[in-house]
Amino acid sequence: MDDATERHTAEEALRDSEERFRLLVQSVSDYAIFMLDPQGHVISWNAGAERIKGYRAEEIVGSHFSVFYPPEDVESGRPARELEEAVAAGRLEDEGWRMRKDGTRFWANVIITPLFDDRRRLRGFGKVTRDLTERRVVARALDERGRLLAHLVRAQEQERRRIAWDVHDDTIQSMVAVGMRLQLLAARLPGEHAAAMRDLDAAVHAAVARLRDLTFQLRPPGIDSAGLVPTLTGYLDETIVKEGLTYELRNDLAAEPPPETSIIVFRICQEALTNVRKHARARSVLVSLSSLDRGVHVRVVDDGAGLPAGSDGQPAPGHYGLIEMRERAEIAGGWWGIRGGPGAGTAVDFWLPAMPASES
Repeated sequence: MDDATERHTAEEALRDSEERFRLLVQSVSDYAIFMLDPQGHVISWNAGAERIKGYRAEEIVGSHFSVFYPPEDVESGRPARELEEAVAAGRLEDEGWRMRKDGTRFWANVIITPLFDDRRRLRGFGKVTRDLTERRVVARALDERGRLLAHLVRAQEQERRRIAWDVHDDTIQSMVAVGMRLQLLAARLPGEHAAAMRDLDAAVHAAVARLRDLTFQLRPPGIDSAGLVPTLTGYLDETIVKEGLTYELRNDLAAEPPPETSIIVFRICQEALTNVRKHARARSVLVSLSSLDRGVHVRVVDDGAGLPAGSDGQPAPGHYGLIEMRERAEIAGGWWGIRGGPGAGTAVDFWLPAMPASES
């Protein structure tokens, strides 16, 4: 094969490759892909550009690309400034409002790439635009949901504190006073009646102890001031250790979660640990915290009796503690699961996104 034939074959292959690439670019409908001349006039147009921006090729080719910008951006010189920045940096990526042919706006991700020839002369720009309006709407809705959930969590915790204070300052104090009077009566009554008073006093003391435990459950040490790990540690010391169990708390968090996330993590752990104390017949429990996917991954694992055969990790009817844990996680935009066979212990596993701090 001579040189002329080889050149012809190479040129044909190059033309075929260019044609395939042109067809690829022209056919893409999810992205607006087009070229500008060095002054910013449109010189090519693909199907995606027509779908996203609303112009047919014959309507827009030759027009300056500033028609895609809102009036306030045009007045501020933003289109020309972006071309200058793309040349200076070799590439520009931006997000902002852009205009369709019909005058409506859409939220766009834009990449501008300067195109140079082999002599480093600017020949124009490649421009790729994605319509992110729907994604932005979803993101804003999720942000709003996060703010509402944060306010809800705060309101719930304030109500828990109010109930705890009422129980502590009113109910418990009244019952303590009743107990003291029963003791005085027991000291003054004959033997058989004194024994009945002492039994009543013991019942009152037991009720007071349960109420004090309730107030601790309602209002543990403040997560806002102490942080998630110290609060969990204090709760484990106060409950698990007093039950004669041992525990390990593993902390692999990259940073302290937002307060609202920490509160939900604590409440789910609290319910899981209550189940360990009351039902698991365990000797030890492991609580592990780690950062995962911009959120908090938590596992509460015990070495107790495990789940009944055939439960498949589903809460049993009427088991409101498990249902509450799952609902807390899912309402917060996370997930929750439980597993463990008979005699194999139980593992509660859940993940929560890091919610934004609530606004005042």
